[in-house]
Amino acid sequence: MKLSKLVLGLSLALGFVAAASAQTTMKISISTAQNSHQGIAIDTFAKEVEKRTGGRYKIQTFYNGALGGERESIEAVQLGTQELAFSSTGPVPNFVPEAKILDVPFLFRDKAHARAVLDGPIGQEMLVKFDAKGFKALAWAENGFRHMTNSKRPVNVPEDLKGLKMRTMENPVHIAAYKGFGIVTTPMAFPEVFTALQQGTVDGQENPLSVIISAKFDQVQKHLSLTGHVYSPAIFLMNKAAYEKLSAADKQAFIDAAKEGTKANRARVDEDDAKGVADLRAKGMTVIDNVDKAKFVTVLAPVNAEFEKQFGKANIDRIRAVK
Repeated sequence: MKLSKLVLGLSLALGFVAAASAQTTMKISISTAQNSHQGIAIDTFAKEVEKRTGGRYKIQTFYNGALGGERESIEAVQLGTQELAFSSTGPVPNFVPEAKILDVPFLFRDKAHARAVLDGPIGQEMLVKFDAKGFKALAWAENGFRHMTNSKRPVNVPEDLKGLKMRTMENPVHIAAYKGFGIVTTPMAFPEVFTALQQGTVDGQENPLSVIISAKFDQVQKHLSLTGHVYSPAIFLMNKAAYEKLSAADKQAFIDAAKEGTKANRARVDEDDAKGVADLRAKGMTVIDNVDKAKFVTVLAPVNAEFEKQFGKANIDRIRAVK
């Protein structure tokens, strides 16, 4: 009797061990705060993966650049030292050069246009380009339209940007464009930006309202201009080998979870865009919301001509033509 109880106890214990070991834990990271449009993206993704795989996969979430800046996280995913990352497309062209075209200034009319491009054939073709570089791109999400902030002066017209020392993303398209405005560009990983602004290492930076709010840049920046000069996509990336190990059903679960993450992420961007300006004004920022965009577009004409050469005018026109 005692022996059979012991055998039963052991087999139960081993059963529990097997059940526990059947759960695979993976990491995903962002550079921004948990209470942000990126935070809600990965929190929703993690919850959906667990739900859709019956708890066999657990996603650990890391915020505020805890595992490094965006570029480091993407590198880690490519190498396989980290399974997943959620990033803006800022550093992506360093890994997948074809994605550069999405960062062309004034390419998208509005968020609806950008979302239609990313969710349609152009965006889906682009996701496939990641496969050859060691990634599985699960879904496009959103960082938002980028605006300029600085601590020196209000920016009404492009001339006001001349000589301003601005932090830029580690992105060749952005750097070329901002130099066209006469900005002194300082590429820098996001986790270093707040301190650089606080210490005056740089005068300003540019980011979507969602980022400006969640990063509390109002504490170190006086002026905000709603230039909307670049639409910044975001993306769910997974290590290709880790993805390939999943069953067909689990692969679909990860993709569907990323799509749910995107829905939550875009809804938060819409919310931040709707209330962000009043929010930042209340915190003491001077906000210029009637920027003459046509002037900014005109100043960038020579740079845009270069981009047309680089990416092909037909490719840029194809994006612009999406309704």
